[in-house]
Amino acid sequence: MRLGPLLLAILLLLCLLTLSSPIAAQLPPVQTDPLSRQAIGIQGVSACSTTEASSCAEAASKILPQVMGPSPMEENLRRLTDEIGGRVTGTPQMAKAVEWALAAFRAAGIEVHTEKYTLPVTWSEGETHLELFGPVKFPVRLASTGWSPPVPAGGIEANLLDVAYGTPDDFARAGPGIKGAILLVHSDIGSTWADLFNEYLCPPGIISRAVKGGASAILWMGARERLLFYRHTNSLNGEIDKIPQAVVAREDAMRLARTVAAYPGKVRVHFDMRNKAGGPIEQENVVGEIRGREKPEESVLLGAHLDSWEFGTGALDNGCNAAMVIEAARAIKATGLLPRRTIRFVLFSGEEQGTVGSYEYVKAHRVELDKIRGMITFDAGIGRVTGYSLGGRRDIEAGVREVLKPLESWGANRHTYDASFGTDNFDFLLEGVPTLVANQEEANYLPNYHAASDTLDKVDIRELKLHAALAALTVWGIADRASRSATA
Repeated sequence: MRLGPLLLAILLLLCLLTLSSPIAAQLPPVQTDPLSRQAIGIQGVSACSTTEASSCAEAASKILPQVMGPSPMEENLRRLTDEIGGRVTGTPQMAKAVEWALAAFRAAGIEVHTEKYTLPVTWSEGETHLELFGPVKFPVRLASTGWSPPVPAGGIEANLLDVAYGTPDDFARAGPGIKGAILLVHSDIGSTWADLFNEYLCPPGIISRAVKGGASAILWMGARERLLFYRHTNSLNGEIDKIPQAVVAREDAMRLARTVAAYPGKVRVHFDMRNKAGGPIEQENVVGEIRGREKPEESVLLGAHLDSWEFGTGALDNGCNAAMVIEAARAIKATGLLPRRTIRFVLFSGEEQGTVGSYEYVKAHRVELDKIRGMITFDAGIGRVTGYSLGGRRDIEAGVREVLKPLESWGANRHTYDASFGTDNFDFLLEGVPTLVANQEEANYLPNYHAASDTLDKVDIRELKLHAALAALTVWGIADRASRSATA
């Protein structure tokens, strides 16, 4: 996410509130034609033509056999995950993933190209180690957060200070002991979408308080059980973070907390983390295209991010949906139908570093944003799709419902109005482009999120095929509407 000071302040405030639903930033309804993009009269998401034989029904009848029958999607996904593996933006594995995407699109008969941008910094984890000096000693398993700076040469020897959940009151109770200390911050086990987003909403305030208090480093208690390693970044703009940070395996972190409680002020540790950061590097988004037959200058986007963290192989987050976007493109192409407007299939890089790739896409295409009819994003594994998050846009709901009527029995036409800002739709939403983010059941996504366990065996291929059909019909229906709304 590209977070300015105002938005960051809002996010920190949200962390202190009890949220009734995950990442719900409710926007007021737009009082305008229900098929228009904005009140100012820019075109918007609409249903398929109602004046011709239903193009949505025709498209669905041709797309479904393509997707639900034999297809290359599963083998494509196997190559991406098992052969290329984890794909951190800026690494050789990410470059291989771009080549994989280009080849898969071309094999599907889709015109494809890459669009370059500059990632501010490259990063990799070095040797990471924590040693206890006493009075109790035991091995501690931990891993750096993404884009954390290294510790100074020779490591840090300091007191380990438990600051509970790192709230302002917790820091006030810790007082001057924070200066120079290595802080241990607690977490709850993550089991809901709200828990997951709190893992991102709360750290910025804690980091700010730690830096202000002069702490040397932060150790985060893992939010997963059974010693499961995973990686997040708390730097949300692609830059190296402000203070060294690592995630400690949950069971080890709880043992550390008990030790500190038993011997207050007496637990000293040596922390070494030799991370490596490099300079700016050119990266690429991959863009496939089916050109519109009547209004090719207007477009609809279907997107997912191609990058991942590297402990696992990025199957649920988000390799399955990258393969699904290519499959949706293949299925539409195979029907022989041409949409009125251009459909673009975009695989973004840099998402895990703060949606850098999609931000750069928006920046590069700013002059044509008013001609983008909608941006559709999938980024939550293989949990059953229940509908789309419409980004506060109640005005587009009727049109989306009409698009999905041929698949009404699938239960995927129940939409919400919350405005998601945790994936590649975000900068499009800020620019007023209608965004549709797939609402998905949690399924097995959260236990494996960013973790060593995020591997191909977690992917339900049948469920992924259903998503491919839904995505293909959605993007087709928006692209093929016969006419603009009255206000456009």
